[in-house]
Amino acid sequence: MKDVRFTVRFSKELRRRIKAAARRGGVRESELVRAAVERQLAADAESATAYERAQKAGLVGAAKGASRDLSTHPRHLEGFGES
Repeated sequence: MKDVRFTVRFSKELRRRIKAAARRGGVRESELVRAAVERQLAADAESATAYERAQKAGLVGAAKGASRDLSTHPRHLEGFGES
Protein backbone atom coordinates (compact mmCIF):
# COMPACT_ATOMS: atom_id res chain seq x y z
CA MET A 1 0.00 0.00 0.00
CA LYS A 2 1.32 3.39 -0.94
CA ASP A 3 1.80 6.01 1.79
CA VAL A 4 -0.49 9.03 1.81
CA ARG A 5 0.72 12.57 2.42
CA PHE A 6 -1.06 14.42 5.21
CA THR A 7 -0.65 18.14 5.83
CA VAL A 8 -0.62 19.40 9.42
CA ARG A 9 0.05 22.90 10.70
CA PHE A 10 2.20 23.44 13.81
CA SER A 11 3.01 26.56 15.77
CA LYS A 12 6.57 27.83 15.43
CA GLU A 13 7.33 26.68 18.98
CA LEU A 14 6.00 23.16 18.42
CA ARG A 15 7.87 22.92 15.11
CA ARG A 16 11.08 23.95 16.89
CA ARG A 17 10.51 21.25 19.54
CA ILE A 18 9.79 18.60 16.91
CA LYS A 19 12.90 19.54 14.97
CA ALA A 20 15.05 19.42 18.12
CA ALA A 21 13.60 16.06 19.23
CA ALA A 22 14.16 14.57 15.79
CA ARG A 23 17.75 15.79 15.79
CA ARG A 24 18.34 14.31 19.28
CA GLY A 25 16.79 10.99 18.24
CA GLY A 26 18.61 10.86 14.93
CA VAL A 27 15.37 10.47 12.96
CA ARG A 28 13.49 12.53 10.41
CA GLU A 29 10.80 14.87 11.66
CA SER A 30 8.18 12.90 9.74
CA GLU A 31 9.26 9.66 11.46
CA LEU A 32 9.00 11.32 14.86
CA VAL A 33 5.50 12.65 14.12
CA ARG A 34 4.34 9.29 12.70
CA ALA A 35 5.58 7.48 15.82
CA ALA A 36 3.79 10.00 18.07
CA VAL A 37 0.52 9.55 16.16
CA GLU A 38 0.88 5.74 16.34
CA ARG A 39 1.43 5.92 20.13
CA GLN A 40 -1.61 8.16 20.57
CA LEU A 41 -3.85 5.90 18.50
CA ALA A 42 -2.63 2.82 20.40
CA ALA A 43 -3.34 4.55 23.72
CA ASP A 44 -6.82 5.51 22.49
CA ALA A 45 -7.52 1.90 21.52
CA GLU A 46 -6.37 0.64 24.93
CA SER A 47 -8.60 3.12 26.74
CA ALA A 48 -11.78 1.99 24.98
CA THR A 49 -14.67 1.07 27.26
CA ALA A 50 -15.98 -2.47 27.45
CA TYR A 51 -19.05 -1.34 25.51
CA GLU A 52 -16.91 0.17 22.74
CA ARG A 53 -14.84 -3.01 22.50
CA ALA A 54 -17.99 -5.17 22.39
CA GLN A 55 -19.47 -2.89 19.74
CA LYS A 56 -16.30 -3.10 17.65
CA ALA A 57 -16.33 -6.91 17.98
CA GLY A 58 -19.90 -7.01 16.70
CA LEU A 59 -21.35 -8.24 19.97
CA VAL A 60 -23.71 -5.34 20.60
CA GLY A 61 -27.17 -6.27 19.37
CA ALA A 62 -26.14 -9.85 18.67
CA ALA A 63 -29.02 -11.40 20.66
CA LYS A 64 -31.90 -12.07 18.28
CA GLY A 65 -35.43 -11.47 19.54
CA ALA A 66 -34.35 -9.68 22.74
CA SER A 67 -35.34 -6.16 23.80
CA ARG A 68 -33.11 -3.47 22.34
CA ASP A 69 -32.04 -2.26 25.79
CA LEU A 70 -32.65 -4.58 28.73
CA SER A 71 -31.33 -2.00 31.19
CA THR A 72 -34.27 0.37 30.60
CA HIS A 73 -37.09 -2.01 29.66
CA PRO A 74 -39.84 -1.64 32.34
CA ARG A 75 -40.49 -5.38 32.46
CA HIS A 76 -36.90 -6.06 33.48
CA LEU A 77 -36.90 -3.29 36.12
CA GLU A 78 -39.90 -4.58 38.14
CA GLY A 79 -38.93 -4.73 41.80
CA PHE A 80 -35.51 -3.19 41.20
CA GLY A 81 -34.31 -1.21 44.21
CA GLU A 82 -37.04 -2.47 46.51
CA SER A 83 -36.03 -3.84 49.89
